[in-house]
Amino acid sequence: MSDDTWQGDAIGLVEAFRSGERSPVEEIDATFTAIDASELNAVCFTDRDVAREAAGRADVSRPFGGIGIGVKSLNEVAGWPNDHASVPFADELGEVTTTNVARIRDDGGAVLAAQTTSSEFGGVNLTRTELHGVTRNPWQLDRTPGGSSGGSAAAVAGGLVPIATGGDGGGSIRIPAGFCGLVGLKGTFGRIPLGPRAEYGNLTVATGCLSRSVRDTARWFDVANGHDPTDPLSLPRVEGWEDGLGSHLDDLRGARVAVVADWGGATVSPVMWELLEEAAGALIGDLGLTRTDDVDTSVPRMGGAWSVSGMIEIRALLGDRWPACAEQLTPEMRFGLERTQGAYTEEGRARLERRRMELNEAMARVFDRSDGVDFVITAANPDVAFDAEGPLPKTFGGIDAGRGNNGQLTFPCNLHGNPGISVPAGFLDGLPIGLQIVGRHFSEPLLLDLALTMERERPWPLTVAQHRATT
Repeated sequence: MSDDTWQGDAIGLVEAFRSGERSPVEEIDATFTAIDASELNAVCFTDRDVAREAAGRADVSRPFGGIGIGVKSLNEVAGWPNDHASVPFADELGEVTTTNVARIRDDGGAVLAAQTTSSEFGGVNLTRTELHGVTRNPWQLDRTPGGSSGGSAAAVAGGLVPIATGGDGGGSIRIPAGFCGLVGLKGTFGRIPLGPRAEYGNLTVATGCLSRSVRDTARWFDVANGHDPTDPLSLPRVEGWEDGLGSHLDDLRGARVAVVADWGGATVSPVMWELLEEAAGALIGDLGLTRTDDVDTSVPRMGGAWSVSGMIEIRALLGDRWPACAEQLTPEMRFGLERTQGAYTEEGRARLERRRMELNEAMARVFDRSDGVDFVITAANPDVAFDAEGPLPKTFGGIDAGRGNNGQLTFPCNLHGNPGISVPAGFLDGLPIGLQIVGRHFSEPLLLDLALTMERERPWPLTVAQHRATT
């Protein structure tokens, strides 16, 4: 961490560039100095000459003009390492640049400052790999920033870059956002294209960003969203999310909200839930929402199905490297591949599809416009950030729930495809906690205004350094 880097949000830095208060070249140099001094291990690659050259010709009139961003290592960039955070792919280079990165760079004017660490294949909410080592949470270095977008979250909260890309196939934006005190929006499935060369797998992955402010997230989606023919399931373009911030507050008054501790069948730390329920109550009061307890919000547990279908993709990626490469993989990936070997039979496929259909029906019931709710408010994580080196915890606030509890809070809207956002909601034992708000498909502008209300009424520190400087 370095106080020399910008500690405000990305839009504030663009404004500083435009006013002449700061320059993109000076900022990218400060970023590299901070990366070199950092204990976070949040960055696994930099292309400094190219980044400096891009900063020198940056057009600061663009939405992210001159901003040095972090790029999650699972987002392919042409010419950068494309290692999937896994030893067997350590020497591979990217051949194309993913659409979300290309749009933020080419249309948004951002500078690709650094590649950030991720969990191996994006398969676990812990950023610790055999290839890149242990990534640490800037709030407490012995804790994890989560995963799979852990390096992006650590870099943003730790003051290295003001914003970074993320991907969310089972909670991988919302989980690290919650652990690191950031805003993390998983959009409606298809909101930002997955191309080029899109592979859909279990149809759960959404890309987005880890940011310090609601307006940064809104601007990111304004730039990056919109249909691309290389991803035929991507949605048509929408505009005006940043300009529209705060314009839906009257529409939200009276909205029906369920506040659910055990969303997705999860077990949540009771002490943490007390704080989150208080934050939820404050939000409900601020906006005049209607809390209801008469809607059945139960949904099937889908962690097993998500794991089986995800491991199929990983096994296909490894190809004939598996099983000879088993000892090169992290324990979680090795265990998952071994445990699910042969599980995807015709019968297994039918069982998974039936299970997913049951979840879709349950989610449709929860958000039914006549008898359901408009939003579900829950936790982003079952507890505060756990040990950086792992293993995945089994105990949450003193309750033994098993390792299968990790991710249960975030799986439902990945599998159903609707949007969810994690918003900073305070601290427990010096670590951030995140409130997760889930809405219907295409309700992102409403989620952003809910988050904006929390930001205005109970502002959060944008970085660890900023927090320590004011306390």
